[in-house]
Amino acid sequence: MPRSARRPRLLGCTALAVAAGMFLSTPAVAADAPVSRVEVPKRSASALPQLDLPTPSAPRVRNAIKAGNAADPDFDADGDGTSDILLRGWDGYTYAWLSSTGELSDYTIDGDYADPMPKDILTPGNLDATPEPEVLTLTPTGTLSMYHSNGSYGTGVRVWHGTGWQMFNKVITPGDVTGDGRPDLLARTYDGELYLYEGTGNDSSPFRARVLVGGGWSMFDQLVGMGDMNGDGIGDVVGRTPAGDLYFYAGQGSTSAPLAGRVKIGSGWDTYNQIVAAHDADGDGLADLLGRTASGDLYYYRANGSGNFYARQLSGTGFEFVDLFAGSGAVPRFGKDSLYGRDSKGTLYWYGAMNNGQFTPREQASATGGFAGADLALASSLDTDTYADLIERYNGVLYNSATGLSMASGWSKYTLFLGPGDLNGDGKGDLLARDGSGYLYLVPGKGDGQSLGSPIKIGGGWNAYDMLVGAGDFSGDGRTDIVARTPSGTLYLYRGTGNASAPFAAKVEIGKGWQQYRTMASPGDLDGDNRADLVAADSSGVLWRYSSYSSGQFKARVKLGGGWNTYTDLY
Repeated sequence: MPRSARRPRLLGCTALAVAAGMFLSTPAVAADAPVSRVEVPKRSASALPQLDLPTPSAPRVRNAIKAGNAADPDFDADGDGTSDILLRGWDGYTYAWLSSTGELSDYTIDGDYADPMPKDILTPGNLDATPEPEVLTLTPTGTLSMYHSNGSYGTGVRVWHGTGWQMFNKVITPGDVTGDGRPDLLARTYDGELYLYEGTGNDSSPFRARVLVGGGWSMFDQLVGMGDMNGDGIGDVVGRTPAGDLYFYAGQGSTSAPLAGRVKIGSGWDTYNQIVAAHDADGDGLADLLGRTASGDLYYYRANGSGNFYARQLSGTGFEFVDLFAGSGAVPRFGKDSLYGRDSKGTLYWYGAMNNGQFTPREQASATGGFAGADLALASSLDTDTYADLIERYNGVLYNSATGLSMASGWSKYTLFLGPGDLNGDGKGDLLARDGSGYLYLVPGKGDGQSLGSPIKIGGGWNAYDMLVGAGDFSGDGRTDIVARTPSGTLYLYRGTGNASAPFAAKVEIGKGWQQYRTMASPGDLDGDNRADLVAADSSGVLWRYSSYSSGQFKARVKLGGGWNTYTDLY
């Protein structure tokens, strides 16, 4: 039967294809003409959240040697002398909270901003001789780009870019930590080494060659470049452990040893799914901090001038809307943040992750019965737009339903396939496929959502598992991981390595009793901490959330609701 006659595809309603960020049209077999990709509006917010920070006060007197340091890492888009805050919402748009108005305004990052979508946005301060601060973007494939701020509406065109930054799982902007009056960068590798990139003040080459300045920094699940917290004019850093302990590192004004030893300044900070540099939000000359709870409440911590903070103040609600804060301490994520359910008729329904552990109300995402009998998976992201891609195997050919085009042939031999994210460290989404003999293969993506590299055999014995699930980073190190379940219900974690020939470390048992679930899936990050989570539906139709935390472990399950036995599959 011709494919076009077999069944209708996804609906054209604009709210329905949000997870993929596009209309999912009929995949084409080899004899069919390619189907054009049609963009649709992204998910929107009914109202933007409101942020209420303290009224700017008189500037505090700081150390005379460093007073008025131009390298303070402020993002002052509106030019009123007080820091503003840059963020991206789940609608895909970037906004600036302006201290002059107290409201969120559209902020457009020009040049290569829209495609590829950056996985992180940084506000380092004034990197050159121009009066405006700069904005940096970091793509999943490791391109760091610099833009001049162009007032409160956005940036000018890109003025510099560098590659290879995918070797780091976190880049932060602490301000001037070397004492030369220019902002610097610090970057942490996946194994916890910290490197300094000293600022030069030159647009054409804004950073000097990296210098190793320490190890052991993987102890922190959130790392924040603060700016000057203690009034000496040198940039400082805070780090949070998964247990919720907060440590302060004072800047020392040295290239070889830019940070002093750590000082514990608090505990209980695991109540926040994001901690965020607010820079000098109240105009007193010291760098402040924000913390967002899982419910979307935003708290403000004013620096006390001694490397710590005064008591917190509630400064806003509804901030679960934010997918990305510039200056956030979390390891940046990229890819899937949604879930599909297919019912017994073959109809697809879409649920969006809310960054608070919950899903949006479901939306019908296909014609009724449109995917009956289809062999599907929801890949974390196979292109540069950050949205998940629905892939389908038909007659041994693999299609990306977002484009309607075939990606590879010869897939009849595989009994299982999934798209957990980037497995080989190049920043491009990859696939895993298992054959009938139990061999697992890594199939590299090329970052265009249209083509795949040659399969790389990982190893055998993978038919010991009845489920393989993944969509991002479970362990908190920024690498893509998967979990595997045996028929008897033992769950194992396979941590990603970023090595194409050996993409997983040795398995680690993380629990038993998982045979109680008839289906499992990862929606990506569901609770807003940038780590991937799991959902599992039991035989009675109750859906449970397992939020990941330190080292790939999962917190106690949370009931999300009943009625999920209407679905035969979750993706």
